[in-house]
Amino acid sequence: MALAHRRDFLAQVGRGMIVASVGYATAFDMGLTPAVADDASGELTFGDRERLVDLLQQTPAEKILPTAVELLNSGTQLRDIVAAAALANARTFGGEDYVGFHTMMALAPAYHMASLLPKAQQALPVLKVLHRNSRRIGEFGGHEKEVLRKVNPATLPSGKSSADAIHAAVREQKTTDAETLLVAAAERSADEAFNDLLETVCDDAEVHRVVLAHRAWDMHELAGKEHAGSLLRQSLRYCIKNEPHSAKNGSGPRQMLPRVFDQFKLAGRSFGDRRVDDAWVERVGMEIFAATADQAADIVAGAIAEGIAQAAIAEAVSLATNQLVLRDSGRTGRQVQPGKPEGSVHGDSIGVHACDSANAWRHIALSSNPRNAMASLILSGYQAARDRVQRGGDFLAWKPRPLEEHVAKVTSQDKAELIAQLDAAIREQNQELAAAIVHRYGQVGHDAAGVTDVMLKYAISEDGALHAEKYFRTTTDEFANSRAAFRWRQLVGLARVTASEFGQRAPGYDEACKLLGVA
Repeated sequence: MALAHRRDFLAQVGRGMIVASVGYATAFDMGLTPAVADDASGELTFGDRERLVDLLQQTPAEKILPTAVELLNSGTQLRDIVAAAALANARTFGGEDYVGFHTMMALAPAYHMASLLPKAQQALPVLKVLHRNSRRIGEFGGHEKEVLRKVNPATLPSGKSSADAIHAAVREQKTTDAETLLVAAAERSADEAFNDLLETVCDDAEVHRVVLAHRAWDMHELAGKEHAGSLLRQSLRYCIKNEPHSAKNGSGPRQMLPRVFDQFKLAGRSFGDRRVDDAWVERVGMEIFAATADQAADIVAGAIAEGIAQAAIAEAVSLATNQLVLRDSGRTGRQVQPGKPEGSVHGDSIGVHACDSANAWRHIALSSNPRNAMASLILSGYQAARDRVQRGGDFLAWKPRPLEEHVAKVTSQDKAELIAQLDAAIREQNQELAAAIVHRYGQVGHDAAGVTDVMLKYAISEDGALHAEKYFRTTTDEFANSRAAFRWRQLVGLARVTASEFGQRAPGYDEACKLLGVA
């Protein structure tokens, strides 16, 4: 932003010299960091959060961790750092940069992981993701390349609902129209904006589309409802950018949803509360797993029509996607990438993606109106079945972990011994043995914290190819929301993925440990 006159220029120079001498965080506490931009500039700003957002956005990667730790030591709350980092990310990338939006999607899971750690270590997972955030902002071009700008709320076109108007603007790729309509909805109500956006999100079923919408909504609870519109604009712009691909290759959901709503007479209905037994959940989960995408949509829609409780349907879909992690044969030679060797199943594997998607659809369904909730669960089943075949592989023939021969090798029932064996198996990258150990540990009846603490440690220390935080949050959340008969399958999957991702240290992790004074 240009300075109005020489006095402003000299004041900025003076502040800059002080910042350089005392450090970013101390300067922040002294009120010497840049002031909020004038609204007339067209820049998007974040009210009371702007100074911290700007500090995190402008601080280079090599200084971000000392700055963040200094902020924490001076009394800034970890949740406020997470919220500011998410807003800085949203403003910079606007949901249009692959590494950028993956980093945003990792922030809320990292904050949850912090709650599971001893006080002295709680900042570690957040600092790991904060370092990634700062690196990518710098690579992207920082302030000069910001995607999100201030937009003024639009007047709703006559004769159209807000959801329909947004939907039409996205399909026509009219970014400004879509954003101004969404911002107007958010000014009326954050919930209204989310539900209006979801009708567009439900035009396709793929991992980034659904998880970005879920995590943007999840983050507004930390950042504040007044920032819901800015956070949701990431999801909106993702949909706009991907509209040509979705219209061409993802047209199935656009035809399928109207069909099943009509066929099963779901319009105007609410979910029932009919309880089902474990056998129903297992059977329906495997039916979804083995079905075509359209068949899976019919299975879920039929269950809704029969009044089956929402949680039971979501659990069946979760069981289906969990099978993709348990059965995956691992990356083949042509699928190998840096940090993702042959046989690996972490990062953007089809199983991790499918599980993260099912978890996101589950939470969207819990946070939305009845129409969107039903559409979300139907799409979760549809996507689970489509994911099974989308990248090839004979998932129906492959056997789920743990395999019997590996379980037979785990003879101990002692809690401490099993935990030590799990740690060793992960460090040896022995996916098969790690899965078998967690299976045995749960079978014996030990508490889950013993093994989740081990896997949490490595979800933080290892890079995880952009997915460690999300998948840890997915599996532990599904464990908490699953029946006793099935929940340990989620942690078996997590054990396998944790062993797969070991050996690629997360950038910034060792520095963060040193700054916090933890091993």
